[in-house]
Amino acid sequence: MKDNSILITGGLGFIGSNFITYFLNQYPEIPIVNLDKVTYAADFKNVESVESHKNYTFIKGDICDKRLLVRLFSEYQFKGVIHFAAESHVDNSISDPSTFMVTNVLGTQALLDVAREHWMTAPNVYKEGCEENRFLHVSTDEVFGSLGDSGLFTEETPYAPNSPYSASKAASDLVVRSYFHTYGMNVVTTNCSNNYGPNQHDEKLIPTIIRNAIRNAEIPIYGDGQNVRDWLYVEDHCKGIDLAFKNGTFGEMYNIGGENERTNLYIANTICKILDEIHPKDKPYKNQITFVKDRPGHDFRYAIDASKIKAELSWEPQETFETGILKTIKWYLQKYSN
Repeated sequence: MKDNSILITGGLGFIGSNFITYFLNQYPEIPIVNLDKVTYAADFKNVESVESHKNYTFIKGDICDKRLLVRLFSEYQFKGVIHFAAESHVDNSISDPSTFMVTNVLGTQALLDVAREHWMTAPNVYKEGCEENRFLHVSTDEVFGSLGDSGLFTEETPYAPNSPYSASKAASDLVVRSYFHTYGMNVVTTNCSNNYGPNQHDEKLIPTIIRNAIRNAEIPIYGDGQNVRDWLYVEDHCKGIDLAFKNGTFGEMYNIGGENERTNLYIANTICKILDEIHPKDKPYKNQITFVKDRPGHDFRYAIDASKIKAELSWEPQETFETGILKTIKWYLQKYSN
């Protein structure tokens, strides 16, 4: 038993694995337990650099398995939970919404229940030694729905999810909120914009563009490519989560955005242009861009106002899109060349 351990769920996935690496580099003395179901989106290679760390423990398991959660909380006496585990691919949620509801909603509720039972004796009453224990829930800007040509999502923006994925995340956010208002539980929620960087699953937009480009395959872009996203480099996101976990006000939400609004077509063209320079071939990569049928319920624009986390927690993104995408392309070139 390690009495200052932290539970990180979904730590073999994209953002979770980046956070684990960041966290152990920043706080090598704090033990962490990585609980991951090891679905198709998980990859043990994502944590190769820390898997032999003395304070890293991996456990295969499902966040919906309350019996397992009770055992882990009893054994490790977690002081905190940082909850990444989620089904997250929108296209998959359209074809199989039930999986998203079970994992993202019921799994979050199971984690909250077990944490509450281990940390509290009654509403607003923490057990001795558990007064500072915290549950941080990692969510998405997609819960807010779609923006028009102007405006930004703030922490006060009403929820208006438009896909089964975003609906499941919105529901999980509201469950977390209810545990604060009903039980006085020390919870914090972060809502991020589109992440990019190392370890992202091949199904996502930026890895797909890079992979298809260098393999001389078509680069598929939904609709006319004018959908806009705010892009956040994953390490900047990790720093924001760390600050919210350590210093955020309990019961609060914090939006974390990269302030890098770009259309999908701009993303594709930019990647192709960089590849032309650093990985040239006989024809421009942009010739491989093709437009495919748009997916149902495709939100037009997301953009985050991150002024709250900047003002209250002194967070600032370190990467512009131009610096972050170059790092990302170089990382994937190495991955796909192996």
